[in-house]
Amino acid sequence: MSLGDYLEMELVEQTQEFTKVRMPVNDKTRQPFGFLHGGASVALAEQTASLGASGHIQESEIVFGLEINANHLSSIQEGYVLATATPIHIGRSTHVWQVEIRDEVTDKLICISRCTLAVKVRR
Repeated sequence: MSLGDYLEMELVEQTQEFTKVRMPVNDKTRQPFGFLHGGASVALAEQTASLGASGHIQESEIVFGLEINANHLSSIQEGYVLATATPIHIGRSTHVWQVEIRDEVTDKLICISRCTLAVKVRR
């Protein structure tokens, strides 16, 4: 089982311009005080960016995370968050994606992240 499967991430929509993935806020994704864990948000951001990048590479290629940063701006205790990844740079060897994570109901910005991915030949 992958981390995305374990955290119940679900691909909502994917185009060349953006990718959307939702994730529940539940016992798997909460920190000890009952709020969405920052690490779960970062995992969601990288998953969403990686899925987005998969639409911009050849079948013979794969992407790996090189760097990710995240600013946790607000929190949520229940419901779902929706991540939207948009490409900032699509190069031959690297991609840079911006990911916004929002409360699915209120649209409140929970986290903003930037993820840099390496494009490698699949072995």
